[in-house]
Order: sequence, then structure tokens, then C-alpha cells
Amino acid sequence: MATVTFQKAQRWYPGADKPAVPGLDLEIGDGEFMVLVGPSGCGKSTSLRMLAGLEDINDGKILIGDREVTRTPPKDRDIAMVFQNYALYPHMSVADNMAFALKMAKVPDAERKKRVAEAAKILGLEEYLERKPKALSGGQRQRVAMGRAIVRNPQVFCMDEPLSNLDAKMRVQTRTDIAKLQADLGVTTVYVTHDQVEAMTMGDRVAVMKDGILQQVDTPLKLYDKPVNLFVAGFIGSPQMNLLEAHAVDGKAQIGGYLVPVDPPASQKMSGNITVGVRPEAWRVVTESEGGLPVRVTVVEELGADAFVYGTSGVEGTPNNIIVRVSHRDSVAKGDTIHVTTDPHHVHVFDTDTGERLSE
Repeated sequence: MATVTFQKAQRWYPGADKPAVPGLDLEIGDGEFMVLVGPSGCGKSTSLRMLAGLEDINDGKILIGDREVTRTPPKDRDIAMVFQNYALYPHMSVADNMAFALKMAKVPDAERKKRVAEAAKILGLEEYLERKPKALSGGQRQRVAMGRAIVRNPQVFCMDEPLSNLDAKMRVQTRTDIAKLQADLGVTTVYVTHDQVEAMTMGDRVAVMKDGILQQVDTPLKLYDKPVNLFVAGFIGSPQMNLLEAHAVDGKAQIGGYLVPVDPPASQKMSGNITVGVRPEAWRVVTESEGGLPVRVTVVEELGADAFVYGTSGVEGTPNNIIVRVSHRDSVAKGDTIHVTTDPHHVHVFDTDTGERLSE
């Protein structure tokens, strides 16, 4: 096992007017499951490929344990890569695919068979060892790709969007399998995804990236509860946080003619234009006489135990869509107008100009 350290690691593609990754500083603990997440083009896959040795580093360093691997060839880094498209050899059986890297490394035949058998047992692939990849489902192929990585006993797993090609149900099942497998093996894992639900459910810690720059590195719960800026607040959470433009007035956030109460620490720091963030589940439905924010319902997304209500508000400063999570006991229908409010400790306050968090 090993730690992974990026020290101002930079990747600048030839002909580009700015670096894809300007200078990444990130420490990943021994045995940790670290997820890199962000929108397309944010530099997460480039960062992973730098670690794997598939992209050159223009500046900075990468260390695995105490060993610097910045200029080390990929085959000598003791990492195993799992790709989005499985990258299996179609003419080889599952067993041969899993054993291929060991064969290239001149591992004795008996040891190869032993390692493949162990990995197949862990992954539930024992009955498929003689099949070819074309006879397997997408989820089974991805497990074969995982098995090929496991048999090498690497110091680090690198996974580049391994679930992207799976259907929704299989994706949920496989992400649970991968998280359990990593916990059982205890191998340091760097996992790249654009799906923030995947990131939140799988990672010990999550690193949110934008334009090649780390925005926040924290546990999933802290990212959700205390996003450091507007980008993280809008990116983490499904459905996303409601972000409302407001103006600071006497320690309160004014949205049109509606005042939103905020926590004292934020009220003392805010001035001028601010942005108020409220999670869908933090709204409370109240009566019109209680003075809540009016929301005209356009869509009700029934989920069984509860529902997401999508609506619009005529109040100046509110976005096109406001999302409210309601109980199945609250009978809300398309075309209704509901009134919602929230509590000060559920309100996230950001400086609109800098994007920085003002709430504690």
C-alpha cells in the first residue's frame, strides 16, 4: 500500500493557451478511496493519467509512497488502471485477460492461476473464466477489468470513469461492488467521475475540480453541508442547491420583497450583492399567511416516500426553477402555488462577486 502525493503537478498541452492542470497539490492517504469529480474538461482525467504515467508532467512532482515517479515509465509505477471501455482482448478468455499482465511480467504459471482464481472468487467470476468477453454483460466485463487490476497486487488503483458504459441499475450495483472491494483490499484508489452521486456515495474523500484547479477536498458530507464556494454548492447535490440572488439588508438577505433570515456569523460578514443557497429538503411548506416565498408548481416528480417539486417564483432574484423536496403526505399538484420558508441554519450565504462562502 502507499500514499499518493501531487506536488504542484502541471500539464500543459502543446499549442494550448493555458495549462489543462495549472499545478495540482493533493495528498491521498494510504488505503484511501479518493474521487476526483468535476464537469467535462475540468482536468480530472488528465490528473489521473499524470499519476498513471500516460501524460507527461511539465512541472512539479508526483510521489507514490516515498518514491518520486514523475519521470518513471508507466510499467514501473506499480499502479493498475481500470478504463471506461474495459479494454479487454476479445479473442482471449476471461482467465487469460485477467492473467495477461502477469504473463508479460513472467510470473510463473502456477502463481498466475492462483491469483486469477482468488480474484475471480472475490468478483464472482468463477463460472465465467472460460468465456470470451463478448459473452458477458457490461457489468461482468467491468468486473473482469477490475480482476485484471487486482491480480497485479498494485500499490495504487487508477479508475477512469469505469461505470460510464453501464445502464442505471447496473451502475448502482457495480459502484457498491467497487466500494466494498476497495474497502476489503485496502488499496489506495484514485477514481475519476463526472457523476457527483457516484462521488458522494463511493469516496472516503472527494476532490472537486474546475478548470484544472482544486476547489475543495473533503468528506462527502462536509462537501454537502459546507461547500466553500458557489461552484461547489451548485455542483454537489442531486437535485442541486437552489441559488437565489439577494441583497444584504440589516443582516438579512432580501430577495425582492421577501426577507430570508440567515445565521449571525454570515449576517455580520455580508454586504451588497450576495447569493443565498437552500437545499431542496431545507424548505418548509407554510401557509400564505405565514409569509413564505411563493412558488408556482410546474412539475411534481413523485419518488414514493417523497417528491421533488419544481416551480417558479415571481419574486425578483429567484431563478427559473426552484426545487422543493416535500413529503408524500403534502398533496402538491402541477399548477398549484405553494409558499415555502426555511430556517437560518439551513441557509448558505455566498459573496456573489467572489463566490466565497460567508456562512460558517
